[in-house]
Amino acid sequence: MRFSHAAGNTHAIFDEEHLISYGGLAPALRLAERAGLERLTGEHVTPAAAGGVNAPAKLASIVAGMVCGADSIDGLDALRHGGMGKLFTGIRAPSTLGSFLRAFTWGNVRQLDTVARQVLAALARHTPLLPGADVLAFLDIDSMQRRTYGYAKQGSGFGHTKIQGKSVLVRGLNALTITLSTPLAAPVVAATRLRGGSANSARGAASLVRESIATARQALCSGTLILRGDSAFYSAELVGACHDSDVRFSVTAKLDPKVKAAIAAIDETAWAPIKYPKAIFDDQAGGWVSDAEVAEIGYTAFTSKRGSAVTARLIVRRVKKVNTQAERGQDELFATYRYYPIFTDSPYALLQAEEQHRDHAVQEQANADLIDGPLAHLPSGKFAANAAWLTCAAITHNLLRALGCLASAFHARARGATLRRHLISVPARIARHGRADGRGHLTLHLPARWHWEAAWMNAFTATHDPPPAYPA
Repeated sequence: MRFSHAAGNTHAIFDEEHLISYGGLAPALRLAERAGLERLTGEHVTPAAAGGVNAPAKLASIVAGMVCGADSIDGLDALRHGGMGKLFTGIRAPSTLGSFLRAFTWGNVRQLDTVARQVLAALARHTPLLPGADVLAFLDIDSMQRRTYGYAKQGSGFGHTKIQGKSVLVRGLNALTITLSTPLAAPVVAATRLRGGSANSARGAASLVRESIATARQALCSGTLILRGDSAFYSAELVGACHDSDVRFSVTAKLDPKVKAAIAAIDETAWAPIKYPKAIFDDQAGGWVSDAEVAEIGYTAFTSKRGSAVTARLIVRRVKKVNTQAERGQDELFATYRYYPIFTDSPYALLQAEEQHRDHAVQEQANADLIDGPLAHLPSGKFAANAAWLTCAAITHNLLRALGCLASAFHARARGATLRRHLISVPARIARHGRADGRGHLTLHLPARWHWEAAWMNAFTATHDPPPAYPA
């Protein structure tokens, strides 16, 4: 690819008043309007400080900026350019939005959480966001430590996180997230909670699980619902929260002496090979030849806590340890294994239940999208402001995911950065027709031969036509 003109004959000037950089904001914010974002904010979010007035318009501006890729308060200024004022009204300056976030108390954050849950439920009703939710859906819980710098961040502290597979101590704030997905759908964020940086993973998990279960039911997840988590969430409180709400659980068990004794009691003939990433199918044996095998045994957990004992399945995956001395001619006398136990009451068959639990890693996709987008930073020194920012990031993630579901099958599962690049960051020139008092017409002139034109038009048409009838 080469330039068509010499450098001396190429000029630039910023003077186009009818051009916008984010043509995809039109369908995105129409969808947010249809989901009731501003209406619900007006009903539930009531910051008492002076900067908290006009919450609906300010919250919509924050979400719009995040949709465009803003990862800081200053980044929200991307909304104020070109013809944005011709397409939208009520755009607020970053300084105003920063003051608005700092006006939040923890009670206001909880009000915003209510808005996030109801917006997700509305998106599930108005878009094919969670196909198959009437049969099977998963809630995945995990925490992540977000690094902060300096000493001005309220609540920051040292907590464990993994960097390139190694557990290290990082100073920051800890975000607990629960995602909702189905075997056919990419994960959306069902609930979030910001904690101090030194908080352990399970703190407040049981109460957040109860909230996310209610959210999942409101989002039309009427079938089997399974909560998945790693060993940090192996607790009587979390399992009890699932039992109280008639929800199944699948949690990695800790390798304590009781679990090790249960594993040792599994008969050697009970182990079955599983289709693992490097497994080979043997036609003569009629099965998979793999170093990974799986078996199960009944197990009663949490017996040390009065009234909390739970009897369910202990599904164990074992992987043969590599003999590092084989190259030196030192063969092993017997095979040794690493064991990965799962405590679950899943109604599915052994191999299917074990595979479903391994798919718990799908939550990492949602966490990566948040980190690659608005959660790249926690922008304020105020803890409540950062907690509100986290909730806005979750609303934005769900809004982008719903817009992708309207666009195409590919975009229904695409990463957040891909959705912004294909559907949001599309330059458009605004042309007005007829009356200028809001009763005329606006036309967005977008680039010819845009590769994702069909997907963009699908999303635009779906959000500008009358909403389809979905079950209440």
